[in-house]
Amino acid sequence: MRTLELGSPGSLRDELNALVLEGVKTATATLLAEYAEEGEEREFPGERLALLGNDGAVLAELRVTDVMTVPFSEVPWDFAEAEGEGYTDLAHWRRAHVDFWQDVEGRSVDETTPVVCMQFTRTNSPPA
Repeated sequence: MRTLELGSPGSLRDELNALVLEGVKTATATLLAEYAEEGEEREFPGERLALLGNDGAVLAELRVTDVMTVPFSEVPWDFAEAEGEGYTDLAHWRRAHVDFWQDVEGRSVDETTPVVCMQFTRTNSPPA
C-alpha cells in the first residue's frame, strides 16, 4: 500500500491530517511535476493509501474515489471545497495554493500548470 503525506512536515501536516480524520477534508491537490520528480505514478480510483502522520505512523486508510489532472486555472470549485480547508471561493483557493507551492516548495505555478486533483474517503478509523 502506498502512503500519503499531506502538506509539509510539522503543524501544517497535523492540521490537514486532523481535517481528514474529522471527515472534513476529502481531497488534495498536487502538482503533476512532483510525480515525475519522485518517480511516482498517479493514484487511481479504488487505490488504498495509508495516511501518515509527522512521525510516520499510519493514521488512517484512505480509498481514492477520483483523480483528474487539469490546468491550475481549471480546478473546479467542488474540488477546492472538498479540500476542507475553509476556502471561500476559487480565488482564495488559488492564492493559498500559489503561496504554498511557490513560497514553501519553491515551485513556479501559472494558469497552465498541471494539477492532480485527488478525492478520497476514509475507510477506517484511526488507531486507538
